[in-house]
Amino acid sequence: MSTTARSTAAHGAPRLHWSLVVPVKVLAKAKTRMSAAAGPHREALALAVAADTVAAALRCDRVRDVIVVTDDPLPAADLAALGARVVPDVPDAGLNPALVHGAGRGRELSPDAGVGALSADLPALRPDELARVLDAAARVPEAFVPDAAGVGTTLYTARPGVPFSPAFGGASRAAHRARGAREILLPGTDSVRRDVDTPGDLRAALALGTGPRTAAIASRLASLA
Repeated sequence: MSTTARSTAAHGAPRLHWSLVVPVKVLAKAKTRMSAAAGPHREALALAVAADTVAAALRCDRVRDVIVVTDDPLPAADLAALGARVVPDVPDAGLNPALVHGAGRGRELSPDAGVGALSADLPALRPDELARVLDAAARVPEAFVPDAAGVGTTLYTARPGVPFSPAFGGASRAAHRARGAREILLPGTDSVRRDVDTPGDLRAALALGTGPRTAAIASRLASLA
Protein backbone atom coordinates (compact mmCIF):
# COMPACT_ATOMS: atom_id res chain seq x y z
CA MET A 1 0.00 0.00 0.00
CA SER A 2 1.37 3.43 -0.91
CA THR A 3 2.04 6.16 1.64
CA THR A 4 -0.92 8.13 0.25
CA ALA A 5 -3.22 5.12 0.49
CA ARG A 6 -2.11 4.39 4.05
CA SER A 7 -2.73 8.03 4.99
CA THR A 8 -6.21 7.95 3.46
CA ALA A 9 -7.04 4.68 5.19
CA ALA A 10 -5.81 6.07 8.50
CA HIS A 11 -7.69 9.31 8.34
CA GLY A 12 -10.80 8.39 6.36
CA ALA A 13 -12.10 9.93 3.18
CA PRO A 14 -10.98 13.46 2.27
CA ARG A 15 -12.93 16.21 3.98
CA LEU A 16 -15.61 18.00 1.99
CA HIS A 17 -14.61 21.53 1.12
CA TRP A 18 -16.97 24.47 0.92
CA SER A 19 -17.72 27.70 -0.90
CA LEU A 20 -19.28 30.11 1.57
CA VAL A 21 -21.44 33.03 0.47
CA VAL A 22 -21.38 36.10 2.70
CA PRO A 23 -23.96 38.83 2.01
CA VAL A 24 -22.79 42.35 2.88
CA LYS A 25 -25.27 45.22 2.94
CA VAL A 26 -24.57 48.65 1.57
CA LEU A 27 -22.92 50.24 4.60
CA ALA A 28 -25.37 53.15 4.74
CA LYS A 29 -28.12 50.61 5.53
CA ALA A 30 -26.11 48.30 7.80
CA LYS A 31 -26.25 47.91 11.58
CA THR A 32 -29.18 50.29 12.00
CA ARG A 33 -29.96 48.83 15.44
CA MET A 34 -26.50 49.98 16.48
CA SER A 35 -27.15 53.60 15.49
CA ALA A 36 -27.51 55.00 19.01
CA ALA A 37 -24.59 53.03 20.42
CA ALA A 38 -22.19 53.44 17.51
CA GLY A 39 -23.10 56.94 16.34
CA PRO A 40 -20.68 58.13 13.63
CA HIS A 41 -18.82 54.80 13.82
CA ARG A 42 -21.80 52.69 12.69
CA GLU A 43 -20.67 52.14 9.10
CA ALA A 44 -17.08 51.50 10.18
CA LEU A 45 -18.35 48.96 12.70
CA ALA A 46 -20.42 47.18 10.04
CA LEU A 47 -17.39 46.93 7.78
CA ALA A 48 -15.13 45.78 10.62
CA VAL A 49 -17.56 43.03 11.63
CA ALA A 50 -17.85 41.80 8.05
CA ALA A 51 -14.08 41.90 7.55
CA ASP A 52 -13.38 39.92 10.73
CA THR A 53 -16.01 37.37 9.69
CA VAL A 54 -14.59 36.94 6.20
CA ALA A 55 -11.00 36.81 7.45
CA ALA A 56 -11.86 34.04 9.91
CA ALA A 57 -13.77 32.05 7.28
CA LEU A 58 -10.82 32.29 4.90
CA ARG A 59 -8.54 30.86 7.59
CA CYS A 60 -10.73 27.76 7.95
CA ASP A 61 -9.11 24.83 6.15
CA ARG A 62 -12.49 23.45 5.09
CA VAL A 63 -13.28 26.63 3.15
CA ARG A 64 -12.12 26.82 -0.46
CA ASP A 65 -13.75 30.13 -1.41
CA VAL A 66 -15.56 32.97 0.30
CA ILE A 67 -17.91 34.73 -2.09
CA VAL A 68 -19.08 38.16 -0.94
CA VAL A 69 -22.28 39.48 -2.48
CA THR A 70 -22.42 43.25 -2.19
CA ASP A 71 -23.23 46.38 -4.17
CA ASP A 72 -21.10 48.65 -1.97
CA PRO A 73 -17.67 49.41 -3.48
CA LEU A 74 -15.98 50.02 -0.10
CA PRO A 75 -16.55 46.58 1.46
CA ALA A 76 -16.12 45.06 -2.00
CA ALA A 77 -12.57 46.42 -2.18
CA ASP A 78 -11.65 45.68 1.44
CA LEU A 79 -12.99 42.12 1.43
CA ALA A 80 -11.44 41.34 -1.95
CA ALA A 81 -8.10 42.46 -0.49
CA LEU A 82 -8.54 39.81 2.21
CA GLY A 83 -8.94 37.12 -0.45
CA ALA A 84 -12.71 36.95 -0.93
CA ARG A 85 -14.30 36.75 -4.37
CA VAL A 86 -16.78 39.61 -4.77
CA VAL A 87 -19.89 39.53 -6.95
CA PRO A 88 -22.60 42.19 -7.28
CA ASP A 89 -26.15 41.54 -6.18
CA VAL A 90 -27.42 41.10 -9.72
CA PRO A 91 -30.88 39.79 -8.74
CA ASP A 92 -31.41 42.81 -6.45
CA ALA A 93 -34.47 40.98 -5.09
CA GLY A 94 -33.66 40.51 -1.42
CA LEU A 95 -31.35 38.45 0.75
CA ASN A 96 -32.18 34.88 -0.28
CA PRO A 97 -32.01 35.51 -4.04
CA ALA A 98 -28.65 37.21 -3.46
CA LEU A 99 -27.42 34.13 -1.60
CA VAL A 100 -28.62 31.81 -4.36
CA HIS A 101 -26.80 33.99 -6.88
CA GLY A 102 -23.58 33.78 -4.87
CA ALA A 103 -23.96 30.03 -4.41
CA GLY A 104 -24.31 29.62 -8.16
CA ARG A 105 -20.97 31.34 -8.58
CA GLY A 106 -19.50 29.03 -5.95
CA ARG A 107 -20.69 25.96 -7.79
CA GLU A 108 -19.21 27.26 -11.03
CA LEU A 109 -15.84 27.69 -9.31
CA SER A 110 -15.86 24.41 -7.36
CA PRO A 111 -18.50 21.91 -8.52
CA ASP A 112 -17.21 19.31 -6.06
CA ALA A 113 -17.57 21.59 -3.02
CA GLY A 114 -20.54 22.15 -0.77
CA VAL A 115 -22.07 25.61 -0.68
CA GLY A 116 -23.11 27.57 2.35
CA ALA A 117 -24.52 30.95 3.32
CA LEU A 118 -22.71 32.53 6.25
CA SER A 119 -23.85 35.61 8.16
CA ALA A 120 -21.56 38.62 7.80
CA ASP A 121 -22.16 39.44 11.47
CA LEU A 122 -19.86 36.94 13.22
CA PRO A 123 -16.83 38.97 14.38
CA ALA A 124 -15.83 36.37 17.01
CA LEU A 125 -15.82 33.52 14.47
CA ARG A 126 -13.17 30.86 15.13
CA PRO A 127 -11.87 28.92 12.10
CA ASP A 128 -11.64 25.66 14.07
CA GLU A 129 -15.23 25.96 15.30
CA LEU A 130 -16.43 26.68 11.78
CA ALA A 131 -14.53 23.58 10.59
CA ARG A 132 -16.30 21.38 13.14
CA VAL A 133 -19.68 22.69 12.08
CA LEU A 134 -18.91 22.22 8.38
CA ASP A 135 -17.77 18.65 8.99
CA ALA A 136 -21.09 17.93 10.69
CA ALA A 137 -22.95 19.61 7.82
CA ALA A 138 -21.11 17.41 5.33
CA ARG A 139 -22.93 14.34 6.67
CA VAL A 140 -26.41 15.52 5.60
CA PRO A 141 -27.91 17.04 2.43
CA GLU A 142 -28.85 20.36 4.04
CA ALA A 143 -27.96 21.80 7.44
CA PHE A 144 -28.12 25.02 9.39
CA VAL A 145 -26.83 26.62 12.57
CA PRO A 146 -29.25 28.72 14.66
CA ASP A 147 -28.14 32.04 16.05
CA ALA A 148 -27.45 32.55 19.75
CA ALA A 149 -30.98 33.86 20.30
CA GLY A 150 -32.44 30.65 18.88
CA VAL A 151 -34.61 32.49 16.36
CA GLY A 152 -32.48 33.20 13.32
CA THR A 153 -29.76 31.41 11.37
CA THR A 154 -26.05 32.12 11.02
CA LEU A 155 -25.10 29.34 8.58
CA TYR A 156 -27.02 27.29 6.01
CA THR A 157 -25.36 24.59 3.91
CA ALA A 158 -26.08 22.25 1.02
CA ARG A 159 -23.90 19.38 -0.13
CA PRO A 160 -22.77 19.10 -3.78
CA GLY A 161 -25.70 18.28 -6.03
CA VAL A 162 -28.30 19.33 -3.45
CA PRO A 163 -30.55 22.32 -4.28
CA PHE A 164 -29.46 25.42 -2.38
CA SER A 165 -32.60 26.83 -0.74
CA PRO A 166 -31.83 29.30 2.06
CA ALA A 167 -34.67 30.75 4.13
CA PHE A 168 -33.02 33.66 5.92
CA GLY A 169 -35.02 36.48 7.43
CA GLY A 170 -37.19 36.65 10.55
CA ALA A 171 -37.75 33.30 12.25
CA SER A 172 -35.39 31.48 9.89
CA ARG A 173 -34.56 28.74 12.40
CA ALA A 174 -38.13 27.49 12.16
CA ALA A 175 -38.18 28.02 8.39
CA HIS A 176 -35.05 25.95 7.83
CA ARG A 177 -36.36 23.21 10.10
CA ALA A 178 -39.63 23.16 8.19
CA ARG A 179 -37.73 22.69 4.92
CA GLY A 180 -36.02 19.60 6.32
CA ALA A 181 -32.55 21.01 6.92
CA ARG A 182 -30.68 19.39 9.82
CA GLU A 183 -30.05 21.67 12.78
CA ILE A 184 -26.46 21.61 14.04
CA LEU A 185 -25.89 22.39 17.71
CA LEU A 186 -22.39 21.40 18.76
CA PRO A 187 -20.85 22.25 22.13
CA GLY A 188 -17.93 24.63 21.94
CA THR A 189 -19.03 26.37 18.74
CA ASP A 190 -20.47 29.56 20.24
CA SER A 191 -18.52 31.76 17.85
CA VAL A 192 -20.48 30.38 14.88
CA ARG A 193 -23.75 31.39 16.53
CA ARG A 194 -22.85 34.81 18.00
CA ASP A 195 -24.07 37.26 15.41
CA VAL A 196 -24.08 40.98 16.18
CA ASP A 197 -27.14 43.14 15.65
CA THR A 198 -27.45 45.03 18.94
CA PRO A 199 -25.14 46.54 21.58
CA GLY A 200 -25.81 43.52 23.80
CA ASP A 201 -24.78 41.21 20.97
CA LEU A 202 -21.57 43.18 20.51
CA ARG A 203 -20.73 42.96 24.20
CA ALA A 204 -21.26 39.19 24.08
CA ALA A 205 -19.04 38.88 20.99
CA LEU A 206 -16.33 40.97 22.64
CA ALA A 207 -16.48 38.68 25.66
CA LEU A 208 -15.84 35.71 23.34
CA GLY A 209 -13.03 37.61 21.67
CA THR A 210 -13.59 39.33 18.34
CA GLY A 211 -11.25 39.90 15.46
CA PRO A 212 -8.96 42.95 15.59
CA ARG A 213 -11.02 45.23 13.38
CA THR A 214 -14.17 44.92 15.47
CA ALA A 215 -12.22 45.27 18.70
CA ALA A 216 -10.59 48.46 17.43
CA ILE A 217 -13.89 50.10 16.50
CA ALA A 218 -15.60 48.91 19.69
CA SER A 219 -12.87 50.58 21.74
CA ARG A 220 -14.05 53.92 20.37
CA LEU A 221 -17.66 53.44 21.49
CA ALA A 222 -18.31 55.22 24.76
CA SER A 223 -21.56 53.33 25.15
CA LEU A 224 -19.61 50.09 25.62
CA ALA A 225 -17.25 51.47 28.26
